[in-house]
Amino acid sequence: MTADPASVSRSMKLRSTVNAEEWQTRVDLAACYRLIAYYDITDLTFTHISARVPGEDGNFLLNPFHMMFEEITASSLVKLDADGKILDDTPYTYNPAGYTIHSAVLAARPDVSCVLHTHSTAGMAVASMECGLLPLTQTSLRFHNALAYHDYEGAALDLDERPRLARDLGTQYAMILRNHGLLTVGRTVAEAFVIMHRLESACRAQVQAQAAGVKLIELSENVRNHAAGQFQATMKTPFGDREWPSLLRMMDRLDPTYKM
Repeated sequence: MTADPASVSRSMKLRSTVNAEEWQTRVDLAACYRLIAYYDITDLTFTHISARVPGEDGNFLLNPFHMMFEEITASSLVKLDADGKILDDTPYTYNPAGYTIHSAVLAARPDVSCVLHTHSTAGMAVASMECGLLPLTQTSLRFHNALAYHDYEGAALDLDERPRLARDLGTQYAMILRNHGLLTVGRTVAEAFVIMHRLESACRAQVQAQAAGVKLIELSENVRNHAAGQFQATMKTPFGDREWPSLLRMMDRLDPTYKM
């Protein structure tokens, strides 16, 4: 993708006015949007990923509404405060549902820096199943006894839903929004993305396994708990840090304009 002159100008102007920590967060978040597009976990211009602005209490970055994820750049991200006020000199606005969901989670979880929400086909399918995510695969066992659920209340436009979103997520890093989609959080952008990649993979595997129409292997509770414990032990430090550099290198090869 070739950047247009207006985008180049905005990128240069913004980069000269924000500190290095905010710019790096913008670059990582823009890369995350591009990766979600690359792995086909998008819903046109809908859904959203947020990241806290380092050192700015309550402020966070969100995608510009009506821009495809594959188009998003570091400088096109919109900076909001906790009340939803746009703090940037920007031509863009944001999805009100994104503000509802992300402001709720970021306010309730000071331990996380990134929130990722999707409407993938597999994610919506599992979110619509009464059984939820089943412990069928090694990937799904990462979420055994570590997955929250939130009941559907309609489009996330009502601010009074925020306390219930925060309550249902609790201290978990992943949640299924029933009849809606998936949500993950992370101490870093990398962590939120890699957890979402795992959750999406688990949902895809479940849908395909169930569609085969054959008897599925049921793992014992001892095996489920053992495997889940192994995976939870990897969460002592931010998960995904090992994968992130290689993912950024892939993005650089495919289209480095995300860094603008």
